[in-house]
Amino acid sequence: MNGLRGAFRLARATWHALAGWLTITLLFPRWGEQRRQATVQAWALRMLRILGVTLHVHGQPPVQGPVLLVANHLSWLDILVMHAARHCRFVSKAEVRRWPLIGTLATGGGTLYIEREKRRDAMRVVHRMAESLRAGEIVAVFPEGTTTDGRELLPFHANLIQAAVSADAPVQPVGLRFVDRATGADSAAPLYIGDDTLVGSLWRVVAGRPFAAHVHFGQPQRAEGRDRRAWAQALQAAVDELRRRKG
Repeated sequence: MNGLRGAFRLARATWHALAGWLTITLLFPRWGEQRRQATVQAWALRMLRILGVTLHVHGQPPVQGPVLLVANHLSWLDILVMHAARHCRFVSKAEVRRWPLIGTLATGGGTLYIEREKRRDAMRVVHRMAESLRAGEIVAVFPEGTTTDGRELLPFHANLIQAAVSADAPVQPVGLRFVDRATGADSAAPLYIGDDTLVGSLWRVVAGRPFAAHVHFGQPQRAEGRDRRAWAQALQAAVDELRRRKG
């Protein structure tokens, strides 16, 4: 039964992804920014429902920008979950742009791309992030720089926080947690670490035990004279507290 359920969900998810690709390709060029953002958020929420993931949003998502969201990173599913909770512009590795179908969806969602192996490109993206914040946008990053199993929070890369310092914009910490709906324990189904493949992780999501995604929005912070390293440490502590919250 789990296999049949997983295959059915996977087929629906593929169709929903193709519908999103067509919408971005054919309609987004004619739509205004607000309509595009609302469409991306509704699409992400619908995709979570198709995958069988229940979404719980705690705290107050930002009503408007400028604000930089910083969150812990567990899975490819994090982006869908945060888009469903509140549309934002993500910073992602450049190769995502070249992925079939997914690249178009990510670009349509407003993703900023970074060549992580090139230090000069990281500086370029920080400048782009600052420009987006000055324009009143909501930008989101995963300052750990990679996905983890959620046991410990990795140190935050302070260079991404520089965008908020330069733009004099607030930063809002966000804690992400995936919870088994039956036991209330952390769910490993959506994790994407080590030797995991995207296909294998996706199959665990659609065919495994049901789980819920919890998004905890904390209080926005200002730099208040701190440099990017000191602020990054404070934000890491705030995210660490949020991701440990139950329900």
